[in-house]
Amino acid sequence: MKEEIKLYNQSQTELEEVCDLLAMTIAKFLTEAESKIWHGHPVWFLEGNPIVGYSKQKPGIRLMFWSGADFEEEDLDKKGEKFKDASIFYKSIHEIDKIKLERWLEKSKNIQWDYKNIVKRKGQLERLK
Repeated sequence: MKEEIKLYNQSQTELEEVCDLLAMTIAKFLTEAESKIWHGHPVWFLEGNPIVGYSKQKPGIRLMFWSGADFEEEDLDKKGEKFKDASIFYKSIHEIDKIKLERWLEKSKNIQWDYKNIVKRKGQLERLK
């Protein structure tokens, strides 16, 4: 785990275990991804395109998939129509279903919208995979 992600996780005191489990699982399934702190929280990228990340919010740790709205997974909450993100919140490691998480990570490799070039396309998303 990258040091900057480790430090982020440690700063989430009561939810550090959740962050550590997410980071380790993501790194295991997205071995080719680049990870870094982006906009203040850990994010994994494939070829410069954001795929998955997590952040601390009031309801807990929000795990977000940038293209998750197209995963067709009822446990992932889809917020809006303009973007294709979907997320789930965790307050405890006991809430994390590792089988589902692994399935979502596998889908994140195969279902991707081009967020990398969204500014160049003036807010328009195009499907990559």
